[in-house]
Amino acid sequence: MSTGSPVQPADQTHLGHVVFISAAAAMGGFLFGYDSAVINGAVTGIQSHFAVGNGETAFVVAIALLGSAVGAVLAGRLADHLGRVRTMLLAATLFAISGVGSMFPPSIEMLGLWRVLGGVAIGIASVIAPTYIAEVAPTAYRGRLASFQQLAIVLGITVSQLANWALNEAAGGTSTGHLGGIQAWQWMLGVETVPALVYGVMALAIPESPRFLIANRREEQARTVLLEVEGEHIDLDARVAEIRAVLDTDHKPRLKDLLGGRFGLLPIVWIGIGASVFQQFVGINVIFYYSSFLWQSVGIDESNSLLISLSTSIVNVVGTVIAIALVDRIGRKPLALAGSVGMAAALATAAWAFSYRHGTGDTATLDDTHATVALVAAHVFVLCFAFSWGVVVWVLLGEMFPNKIRALALSVAASAQWIANWAITVSFPSLSDWNLSATYVIYTAFALLSIPFVAYCIKETKGRSLESMG
Repeated sequence: MSTGSPVQPADQTHLGHVVFISAAAAMGGFLFGYDSAVINGAVTGIQSHFAVGNGETAFVVAIALLGSAVGAVLAGRLADHLGRVRTMLLAATLFAISGVGSMFPPSIEMLGLWRVLGGVAIGIASVIAPTYIAEVAPTAYRGRLASFQQLAIVLGITVSQLANWALNEAAGGTSTGHLGGIQAWQWMLGVETVPALVYGVMALAIPESPRFLIANRREEQARTVLLEVEGEHIDLDARVAEIRAVLDTDHKPRLKDLLGGRFGLLPIVWIGIGASVFQQFVGINVIFYYSSFLWQSVGIDESNSLLISLSTSIVNVVGTVIAIALVDRIGRKPLALAGSVGMAAALATAAWAFSYRHGTGDTATLDDTHATVALVAAHVFVLCFAFSWGVVVWVLLGEMFPNKIRALALSVAASAQWIANWAITVSFPSLSDWNLSATYVIYTAFALLSIPFVAYCIKETKGRSLESMG
């Protein structure tokens, strides 16, 4: 198989500019992380304010993920029709509107509606950032720059947990306490309007993708962007010709272009879907959406449970930084394999510790020894996920598909990820009420199954140009 153009090191004088535009695109990931995880601190306040139980709460937490699936499906077509930058601006606008609406919901149903809108923005951001970064990043640095998406996500998660804890403390140690006449949980949901505006401003400062520009007969602009991101050392005519050659054999992708093989879809599309589903079925977002609820269910108070949520978010950032340092050095596949083994061991340990929980609901407790084991196992799980599947899946989804179906296939895979996320999120409260330890055994099983999936289905994309994927 041809590997396309040889990999060239990026011009160091242009690398800073590439880092900036990649970071700007990844700001959508920050909002993705903030919006999806901020509900963790607001759950108790929402339950109290609207006098609802676990079922209604799970609905409000999970409903945003169905919006995310819709946004992910729409993102590919929006990116090809409006362009990558305008699609980012649309996502920023939806984030801002959702933030304001979620801050002042007149009913639990309206809160769910505003969270759906924010979910659509999350879905768009989850697709557009890796697509854009993969298309502007020099090949030699593409893995690390694509990792900005996951770094931004985990920073968004961390900031949301820090904001939740700070607002909770300022309101007297409870999310139903008041600040300026507004309950703390409302502030938690509304603060995302600020980074949404920052995202919109940053999107206005970055160039359009050269592949989109060439596809829309704006070659001179594309040449300018390629010089900005790859430097004068490149053979500009050859680079433009390479991109045009791929696009000239291309057509606007449609869903039927993803069809083929014995199981309805092209094998590469199934692999992308499989990677997305495994990333969610290990239960990672239980930690980020429900950790406050989880730790309270074993006898830890609300304030301390929010501190634990913050500490796991910090571990998440550390693991992501490790992944960024390693993903272009040792490759995507070795990181994923190492992470799968580590996650399986940590989840199995947590399942064992939770088996010693006594009682249910507000009366549940866990003795100090097993509570400590569960806490350590949860942090190790988050670390193993962060340095592997958290980053690798998003890098792979931006790289693994052929050019002619990349945006659409990424949309389908990301949509599958959000549906899997929704399934885990909506089921956890009921599963934990049934048997918390058995729930973690299920997550352990999926971590174990991810090992042969990586070994036999994932192909290494390190060091290959996008034009060589096929």
